[in-house]
Amino acid sequence: MSRVLITGATSGIGKQLAHDYAQQGWQVIACGRNEAALNELRDKHASITPLQFDLTDIDQTLAILSELPFTPTLWILNAGGCEYIDDGVMDAKLMARVMQINVLGLANTIEAIQPHLKSGHRVAIVGSIASELALPRAEAYGASKAAVGYLARSLRLDWARKGIDITCVFPGFVATPLTEKNTFEMPMMISVEHASQSIRKGLEKGVANFYFPARFTWIIRLLGMLPYGWQYRLARRFFAPKRTTS
Repeated sequence: MSRVLITGATSGIGKQLAHDYAQQGWQVIACGRNEAALNELRDKHASITPLQFDLTDIDQTLAILSELPFTPTLWILNAGGCEYIDDGVMDAKLMARVMQINVLGLANTIEAIQPHLKSGHRVAIVGSIASELALPRAEAYGASKAAVGYLARSLRLDWARKGIDITCVFPGFVATPLTEKNTFEMPMMISVEHASQSIRKGLEKGVANFYFPARFTWIIRLLGMLPYGWQYRLARRFFAPKRTTS
């Protein structure tokens, strides 16, 4: 039987992945902080085992993940958070919160699962297309996801000799509780069902990096290949908030 561990499984993409993998007959370890949401998943699917912990707490993460009910062959590290910097006014505490979950929380999880990893296993790390292009208000979120992408690519080099594969996932806008808080236009947004299907297909193919939805992420990637001066002008024109006049 196929086995998978998913972090951030209490909402959004992670919750949909847990549901869909269970529907396909996989054994699923669903990880998250929200105990009620985890129990709801377990009640719907007998093949889901919930693990409740806060991955920003290194000691808790190491303790909980040191003993697993079974050893997955697929590990989807999906947990993350998002906050924005308004008007370019730096908020160091906000920056720390975003880095704590998106970067240090990821590092905590990787440290905790690495004793279980074996040749032939695949670790999927969920980044964001926001890491490919500097965008207004994304100083904290974009920087954290750029760090995630670099971490994944670097780790892939070191783990190759161990036979452990890493896939980095770059979603565009997905309709989740996180994006519900956004007050700006989100072009080509897709559903969590679409996101889950894309991720599961990409992981089944074993690709190293994949992006979805295709058209939107290609546009962002192409913009990200331009010289920084061009990127700056285009991002200001199409994404920056408009000036208001009194």
